[in-house]
Amino acid sequence: MRDGYDTSPVNPLPGVVWLLALPIVALEVVIGLGKLGLAGGDAAIGWRLDALQRFSFSPDILRLMVEAHQFPPMEVARLVTYPFVHGSFTHAVMVLVFILALGKMVGELFRPAAVLAIFFGAALVGACVYTALPVTRMPLIGGYPAVYGLIGAFSWILFMRLGASNDNRARAFTLIGFLLGIQLLYAAIFGNNWNWVAELAGFATGFGMSFVVGPGSWPRLLAVLRRR
Repeated sequence: MRDGYDTSPVNPLPGVVWLLALPIVALEVVIGLGKLGLAGGDAAIGWRLDALQRFSFSPDILRLMVEAHQFPPMEVARLVTYPFVHGSFTHAVMVLVFILALGKMVGELFRPAAVLAIFFGAALVGACVYTALPVTRMPLIGGYPAVYGLIGAFSWILFMRLGASNDNRARAFTLIGFLLGIQLLYAAIFGNNWNWVAELAGFATGFGMSFVVGPGSWPRLLAVLRRR
């Protein structure tokens, strides 16, 4: 067989990326089949709403749990389940594009456990920071806070590479600056939407965690601490 003929035309994705993407795909497929009348009967019409009620994150519920010092597991789980439910098919597709693209770039350098830690860590911290704002009332849904964690990890990769070549490390933050600019413009046009706070917190979490879970980061951090 000639060279190159046995090469896959599609670059394979790390398994951990599929692990994050498939729940979103599966949920959208089920909801889509129900919407087309191919599954679930009449009850399928409300499947998206039911999924949002079951898995979305409510800042008010978290505030009540903190005040009462009671943390029911099903409610606590919402801190990491909300990234997998979306308000529409388009919303889900946009999140999937980011997960596949950024997940591939990050997952090829980071260990699978590190990718999972950044994804869910960003989702959790993003939800908590969102709750800390007293003005937030709307439930938090969708994978953007977690995706911004992957953007943080990707920015860390650029940050380290630019530093190694003695280039301007500020260039590593071009992507996050562009995306946050769009978010703030959207909020200014369509009214207050505080989701960007969760997304910015997710980015900071992903970037910060990369110094610990990124490739070669732990030995580097230990060396810095020992010098001090």
